[in-house]
Amino acid sequence: MIEIRGLTKRYGSFTAVDGIDLLVPSGEVFGFLGPNGAGKTTTMRMIAGILRPTGGSVRVAGIDLLADPVGAKSRLGFIPDRPFIYEKLTGTEFLRFVAGLYDQEGAHVEHRGRELLALFDLEEWRDELVESYSHGMRQKLIISSAFIHRPDVIVVDEPMVGLDPKAAKILKDLFREYVRRGHTIMMSTHTLEVAETMCDRIGIIQGGRMRASGTMEELRRGAAGDGQGLEEIFLRLTGDGAARELVDVLDA
Repeated sequence: MIEIRGLTKRYGSFTAVDGIDLLVPSGEVFGFLGPNGAGKTTTMRMIAGILRPTGGSVRVAGIDLLADPVGAKSRLGFIPDRPFIYEKLTGTEFLRFVAGLYDQEGAHVEHRGRELLALFDLEEWRDELVESYSHGMRQKLIISSAFIHRPDVIVVDEPMVGLDPKAAKILKDLFREYVRRGHTIMMSTHTLEVAETMCDRIGIIQGGRMRASGTMEELRRGAAGDGQGLEEIFLRLTGDGAARELVDVLDA
């Protein structure tokens, strides 16, 4: 479960995230959408404990992130949009390193690491240095590392970036099975099709504030658009001036 109350982040006079309230229960994939600069990544990084909020609270699996940051982070896995990895480690060493951060080691961790690498077709690369990995391979390794300690909550920023179609399908199946077992996934994405097909509920943020949150049916009712797809709902909620701007550019 993820619970955020009054979550706020300010940089001087600029408010990047403005008093967000949100509850993502166990057993749910929650999609987090918004235009560039809307506050998505800032929110995700505060939930993951990478950024400290200016105000409000974050609870991960029932643990207050500010009161017990180590306890909360031990229950969470984070998949960033850019796979920054220690390049002088092998794939196996990197997974072993991440597991060690959560005080996990031994034969069961080694077995889990091999299973994750095999799942994403990285097993034959497990003893190769990460510096030899492609961008997509690094993304697969980062994803594997988020699952290595079996967290209750996964926070993921743009999960499909750099993945080939097979890996993307595996990740979708992995997410669905993961929440079926009672865990929680919160993901931000610009790919509306991914959000619409994968997520149980979707939240749309703009200007640091939540504009809407709910199932696709609830979003349709809220946008007064029966039968609309997510693209139409998203544009209606966040501003539909793109078409007018395109005409102005072409006619200039």
